[in-house]
Amino acid sequence: MAVVVGYVPTREGQAALLRAATEASVRGTPLIVLDSTRPADDAAADGASAGEARTQLEALGGLDVSYEVRSVPPGVESSDELLRIAEEETADLLVIGLRRRTAVGKLILGAHAQRILLDAACPVLAVKPDAD
Repeated sequence: MAVVVGYVPTREGQAALLRAATEASVRGTPLIVLDSTRPADDAAADGASAGEARTQLEALGGLDVSYEVRSVPPGVESSDELLRIAEEETADLLVIGLRRRTAVGKLILGAHAQRILLDAACPVLAVKPDAD
C-alpha cells in the first residue's frame, strides 16, 4: 500500500506533491512520485529540472515520509504509467493536480485527468494550487 502522485514542475504539481506527502505521512505509508517531466517540458516549466520532485520532497523535511521517485518510460503516456503504478502498488490513494480553467474550459476536463479519475482502481484526490 502506498500513496501515488503524478508530478510535473508546475504550481499544480507542487500542490499535488505536498498534499500526497501529507497524506502518506498521516497514513504511515510510503509515497511514490511519478515525475512526468520530459526533456521537452523543461521550457514549458520555466526551466525547472527533471529532478525538482526530489528537491520539493526534501524541502518537506517536517513530514515523516519515505518516498521513491520514478520516471515515465519513453513512449508511455504519463496517465497510463500513473494508473499502472497505482494498481501495481495497490495504492491507498492517487493524487493529481488540476489547473484552473476558463468558463469554457470547465466544460472539458483535461483528457489525462479525466482518464485517471474514471479508470483508477483506488480513490483519486484532485488538488489545485492556492489562488494568487
